[in-house]
Amino acid sequence: MKQKNYIVWSKKEIDLSDPFQRKWYIKQVLLHGRAEDISKLDWNEVSTLLPELNLPEHIEKLWRDYFNAQK
Repeated sequence: MKQKNYIVWSKKEIDLSDPFQRKWYIKQVLLHGRAEDISKLDWNEVSTLLPELNLPEHIEKLWRDYFNAQK
């Protein structure tokens, strides 16, 4: 995985097949990623994992509202 200069990763490679690292990656992208990074996420996965990501309330609400509007 190529690192982005605007997101600081704690390791050189992230194993997205590991559920823990995948959740962590999604959380970091939702918090710190650019629109181009966020657009590459799997929306079904984000919607499913949203309650488990422990995002700040205002960020979680933004995404909850987004997914509710898509229904």
